[in-house]
Amino acid sequence: MRAIFKREMRAYFASPVGYVVVAALLALYGFFYYQVMAIGSSSYITQVFSTMFMFSMMIMPIITMRSMSDDRKNKTDQALITAPVSVTGIVMGKFLAAFGVYFIANTLALLPAITMGFFSSAFPWGILFGNYIGTLLCGAAMISIGVFISGLTISQVIAAIGTFVIAIFLMFVDQIASALSGNFIGTILTWISFTSRYDTFTQGIFSVSSCVYFISVAAVFVFLTARRVESRRWN
Repeated sequence: MRAIFKREMRAYFASPVGYVVVAALLALYGFFYYQVMAIGSSSYITQVFSTMFMFSMMIMPIITMRSMSDDRKNKTDQALITAPVSVTGIVMGKFLAAFGVYFIANTLALLPAITMGFFSSAFPWGILFGNYIGTLLCGAAMISIGVFISGLTISQVIAAIGTFVIAIFLMFVDQIASALSGNFIGTILTWISFTSRYDTFTQGIFSVSSCVYFISVAAVFVFLTARRVESRRWN
C-alpha cells in the first residue's frame, strides 16, 4: 500500500493536476479569508468553510478522475492486480494519495486563519479546527466515491463527469428531500445528505454521528472499489 501511495503522489505532482487542485483551493480560501479580514470579525470563519463546501465538491472530481481509470487506459492495471499486493492495499494506496492532495490543500489553507488568530484575543480556535476536521471527513467520503466511479470506466472525462454529477446531487439533495417530505424517499434522501451533516460542523458542533457517517461512506466505497478490482483480477 505504501508503494502505491508514493507512486500515486508522485504522479499527481509530476503532472499539473496536483498543483492546479492545491492552487485552486488555496486561491478560493485566500479570497474568502480576505473578505473575513475586510469585515474585521473572526466569527465569519464558519462561513468560509460553509462556502468552500460547494467549491471543494466541484474540485474533488478532478482529483479522483485519474485514480483508477488511468491504469486501465495505460494498460498498467494488469501489472498492478497481478502484483504480490492485496487488492485492498492497491485501492487504499490510490484513495490515500487522492486524499493526500486534498489534505495538503486544506491544511495549507489554515495558515491565513492561524495568522489571524495570533492577532485576535477571542479567536474561535475550537470552531476553526472543528470545521477543518469536518472538511477532511466530508472530503474523504466524496473522494472514495470518486475513486469508485473512476474504477468503473476507462475514461478520465467520464469519471470526472460522473463524480461531478453525484457531487451536485449530494449538494442539493436537501432541496429534493424537502419536496418529498413526509414519505419514505424523502426520509432516505435527508439521511444521505452531505450538506446537513457538514453544516453541523460549520455551526460549531462536533457531531460524532456525522463523523461516523462520513467514515462509513469512505469505507463502503473503498470496499466496493476493491471488489470491482478483484473481479477484474479473476477475469
